[in-house]
Amino acid sequence: MTATTSASTAGRPEPRQRYVQCASAAGLHRVAYTEWGDPDNPRVLVCVHGLTRSGRDFDRLAADFAETYRVVCPDVVGRGLSSWLANPSLYGVPQFVADMVTLIARLDVESVDWFGTSMGGLIGMGLAGLPATPIRKMLLNDVGPHLEPAAVKRIGDYLGKPVRFETLQQGIDYAAELAQSFGPLTPDEWREINTPLLREQDGAWVLRYDPRIAQPFAAVTEDAAKLGEAALWHSLAAFQGPVLVVRGEQSDLLSRETVAKMVASGPAVSSVEIPGVGHAPAFLAADQIAIARRFFIGDGANAS
Repeated sequence: MTATTSASTAGRPEPRQRYVQCASAAGLHRVAYTEWGDPDNPRVLVCVHGLTRSGRDFDRLAADFAETYRVVCPDVVGRGLSSWLANPSLYGVPQFVADMVTLIARLDVESVDWFGTSMGGLIGMGLAGLPATPIRKMLLNDVGPHLEPAAVKRIGDYLGKPVRFETLQQGIDYAAELAQSFGPLTPDEWREINTPLLREQDGAWVLRYDPRIAQPFAAVTEDAAKLGEAALWHSLAAFQGPVLVVRGEQSDLLSRETVAKMVASGPAVSSVEIPGVGHAPAFLAADQIAIARRFFIGDGANAS
């Protein structure tokens, strides 16, 4: 990936910060989201982030798309500015899908397009496979129904670990180290996407996610993982809209074999591989944003 400052923060419109109340078996919680573009635009793009990230990962892409779309970037519950769940066992795709249904109802539109990075792609597949799904077309950024076990273990090794930083920059650097496979980002780009992941607490800086999200992640058994994977393959096959699978060339989570199976299993699935990056492409560079633009705004069939 070639870093670019063509869509830098200079002159970028400010998003609107909003919240929607959602429900779980343990009670009510708030999901935060940023919204870009005309709030009355019926053409909506929902962008959903990875496991420990935030909706602010999409600021640059959202600003680029804001003239065409109303772009909505939620913080999945337990992350960013959203609430933490009273019962951590509910941190999983079923609850996340339910929250997204509530969010889409708040937006008051009949359909949305979906950009899902990693966990955000799993949520998208879960929602896309439901009867009468509101999703019209979907980009899956470096994720599929099958996740490589070594990558899942790598993520589990750092997830939920208590860390504190003396300075904001130390926290930014730590998050950059965890996400180094996003690509060769500049220091300014790391600061741009990692600052929203941190908050000040008792004179130090901590990560802005509920460390208890590690509990259900660690509790997944081999049998449960197989059932979940089978459900996602079913969802992908059931979805009738266009799907673009984006893979980082060096990804350890999404294999080329899984991508090939995804392309063969869905009625309208295509793929593209981004050189020089792993899990998951950051979509900060102009050439990566152009891939998304061709799929969502141009001819999706020629996205690669």
